[in-house]
Amino acid sequence: MAQVETNLDQLTISTIRTLCMDAVQKANSGHPGAPMGLAPAAYVLFKRFLKHNPKNPAWVDRDRFVLSAGHASALLYSLLYLFGYGLKIDDLKSFRQWGSRTPGHPEYGDTPGVETTTGPLGQGIANAVGMAIAERHLAATFNKKEQQIINHHTYVMCGDGDLMEGVALETISLAGHLGLGKLICLYDDNSITIEGKTNIAFTENVRAKFESQNWHVVTVNDGNDLEEIQKAIQAGKDAVARPTLVQIKTHIAYGSPNKQDTSGAHGAPLGVEEIKLVKKFYGVPADKDFFVPDEVLENCGKALLYGEGFEQSWQEGFNSYKTQYPELAARFVDAISGFLTEGWDAKIPEFNPEDGPIATRAASGQVLNAIADNLPALMGGSADLAPSNKTYINSANDFQKNAYDGRNIRFGVREHAMGAIMSGMYLHSGIRPYGGTFLVFADYMRPAIRVATLMNLPLIYVFTHDSVAVGEDGPTHQPVEHLASLRAIPGLKVVRPADANETALAWKQALKTLDSPTALILSRQKLPTLDVSKREGEFNHGAYILETIIDPDMILIATGSEVHICVEAAHMLKNDHNIKAAVVSMPSWEWFEKAPAPYRERILPSSVTKRMAVEAGISMGWEKYTGSEGKILGINKFGSSAPGGTVLKEYGFSPENIVQKALGLFK
Repeated sequence: MAQVETNLDQLTISTIRTLCMDAVQKANSGHPGAPMGLAPAAYVLFKRFLKHNPKNPAWVDRDRFVLSAGHASALLYSLLYLFGYGLKIDDLKSFRQWGSRTPGHPEYGDTPGVETTTGPLGQGIANAVGMAIAERHLAATFNKKEQQIINHHTYVMCGDGDLMEGVALETISLAGHLGLGKLICLYDDNSITIEGKTNIAFTENVRAKFESQNWHVVTVNDGNDLEEIQKAIQAGKDAVARPTLVQIKTHIAYGSPNKQDTSGAHGAPLGVEEIKLVKKFYGVPADKDFFVPDEVLENCGKALLYGEGFEQSWQEGFNSYKTQYPELAARFVDAISGFLTEGWDAKIPEFNPEDGPIATRAASGQVLNAIADNLPALMGGSADLAPSNKTYINSANDFQKNAYDGRNIRFGVREHAMGAIMSGMYLHSGIRPYGGTFLVFADYMRPAIRVATLMNLPLIYVFTHDSVAVGEDGPTHQPVEHLASLRAIPGLKVVRPADANETALAWKQALKTLDSPTALILSRQKLPTLDVSKREGEFNHGAYILETIIDPDMILIATGSEVHICVEAAHMLKNDHNIKAAVVSMPSWEWFEKAPAPYRERILPSSVTKRMAVEAGISMGWEKYTGSEGKILGINKFGSSAPGGTVLKEYGFSPENIVQKALGLFK
C-alpha cells in the first residue's frame, strides 16, 4: 500500500536540498544541482525501502546503496547525517576541506555508509553489479529454504553522464544477461551535462536500450512525486527475474528561479542570493544556513530503531542457522571475514627443473586450481580469454542466471566492466575476486585498477602474454609500455615472475596481501624452472640473487622471461671474459621498495656500480636501480609481427647482445 505523502516528508526533502546547497556554497565548490533534483527519490529510498542499520554500516545483510554519480556527494552526506550514520553537521560544513569526512567525491573508508569510491562516471554502476553478483552467489551457496541469511538488494543511483560511459553499457549488458533481479538502478534523467543539454551528444532511447539488455524499466515522469517513485521502486523489487531501471524525470537545481534546468547548476555554487530565493520557494528560513528542524531529525532518526531491529532479527536467524548447519556457518564467517581458510595453500604444486619448461600463465592456472579447491571464496574469470589466461576453476561451474552457485564468471569482452565488477564483489564481502586478460588490454581496465588501488582492495589481476614474445599477433597485442604504466599507479603491486615457482609464490603473496591489489604479469611462452638452490634473499622481498657470488664485478637485473637470458649471459661473461656477474631476479619493484634497507643493500650493494637492467618493456624507471654508471636494455618502441623468439632476438634480447652491452661497462 502506498504511503501518504505528508508535510513532514516535504520538509525533510527541503532540508536535504538546503543542506546540499549550503555545503557547496560554504566550500565554494561542488555540485548542487543533481542533489536538489534527486532528493525526493533518495528520501523515498532511504526512508521507505532501504534495509540498513546506521549503527552498524558493515552489517552483512544490509541493502547496498551506491551513488555512481559521485559528484552528487553532498546528497549522500546529507542522507548519512540525517539517517544516523555518525556524521555531524560540522562534517557537512567542512565539505571538500582538508581532512574532512566529506570529500569532494565519496571515498570508501573515509565516511561511514559510503560503500565504494565513486566519481569516475559509470564505474559505480559496475561496482553495484559486482555487489549484486556477490549477493546472488552467497545466497545460492549458503541459503537454505527455511534460513535466508543473505537476502538483500543493491541500489545504484546514476545520471546521464554515467550512461554515456562505455563501462556502463558493458555492465548493463552483463547484468541483464545474468538476470540480477535484486539490482535496482535509479536514473536521474535531468537532461543536463556540464556542456549544456544532453541532446547535443546524447539522443538515444534509454528505455529501449535497457529493455534490449533484458532489464525491466519503469518511468517516473515527475521526480517530485513521492508515491510514483515508491511504486516504481516496488515494481523493481517485484521484478525478481531481471534488474530494474527506474527512469526518473527530474529538474536539476529544482526550485532555483535562475538556474533550474541549466548547466550552470551542475558544478558550481548557486550563490548566496540565489540560495535565498530557493529557500523561500521551499518555504524554509532563507536567512539560516545548515538549518535542520528537530522534527526532520526525529523523522529520519527512526532508521536507527528500525535498523537495529533488522539486524537483531537477522542475528536470531543466523544463530539458528549455526545450530542447524555448523560447517556452512563456519565457512560463511570465514568468507565474510576475509579469512584464508585453514590449509588453503596445502595443494600448491612445486615445480622442478627436470619437469621441463612451462609458461608462467600455465603454471598460474595450476596454482589457481590448487588454491581454489581449498579456498571456496575465490571466484573470478576472464574477459573472454580464460583458455589463454588459464583462469578457469576446473572444479567449479559457471556463474550464470539460475546457476548462481558457480564460481567461474564469464565477463565477456568487457575488461573495464570486469575490473570495476571485481571491486564491487570484494566490497560486498564474502568473495575474493580475480580477473584475467592479456597485459596489453590492461589499458581498457586501467580506470578500475586505479580506483581499486585507491580503495586498497586486495584484488588479483591476471595479465598474461606479457611482452613482445607474444609474437605473430604483432604490436597491437604486444605490451611495451604497460609494465611501466601499471607500476606508476601508487600502491599497486606489480609482479612479473620468472618461472613456475615464482608464479606460485606470487599467488601466495597476493592472497596474503590485504591492503592493495596485485597484478600478476605472466608469459605466453614456456620458460625453464630456475635452480635456486644457491639463491641469496627471498622472493617475497621483491628481488633476490639467483646464485651467491663473492665480490661480483657487475649485476644483471631482470624480470620474467629475461631472467633466463641473463643467466645465460652471466655464464658467458664468466667463461669467456672472466667477469663475475650476479643475476638478480626482481619480480616486484613495489615489494623490493618495502624491504628493509639492509636487505636492499645486500641484493644491490652500492659498491657494485656496474649494473645492467634487462626487461622487454620501456626502460623508464630502471634508472633508480642501474645508477649513473649502469645500462638498461629495454624496448622503447612498439613491437613487430613475427615469431616471438625472433622478435626478442631482433630487439636485442639474446645472451650475446647482453654480453656485448655488459662489456661496454668495463671500457
